[in-house]
Amino acid sequence: MRSQRKIRRTFSTAFKKEKVELLDSGKITVTELSQIYEVSTTAIYKWKKKYSKLSQSERVVVEKISEETKNKELLERIRDLERIVGKKQLELDYYKTTLDVLSEEEGEDLVKKYKPKS
Repeated sequence: MRSQRKIRRTFSTAFKKEKVELLDSGKITVTELSQIYEVSTTAIYKWKKKYSKLSQSERVVVEKISEETKNKELLERIRDLERIVGKKQLELDYYKTTLDVLSEEEGEDLVKKYKPKS
């Protein structure tokens, strides 16, 4: 049985910088990059340390929506829903008042008369 020798590959500086930019922007993870190019994660972290434009103490938090934006959207949604509920309440009050006025004019309780039987 013959053992296969690993071929030593060398990547250009431009290649490494390009991949580090992808890492910094969050478009790819270290693990994915490692699997695609069959490079150890240690090597990729070394590239990142050497070529990253972010300082070593700086962390990048990747979120779809920031908490502040999410809270603003939720507050706006609550305001819209409250406005809708208010309109519906006004309509309901109007219909109840109309039924009361009609009941008085007719001299009988229209709500009881036309209420659907359960």
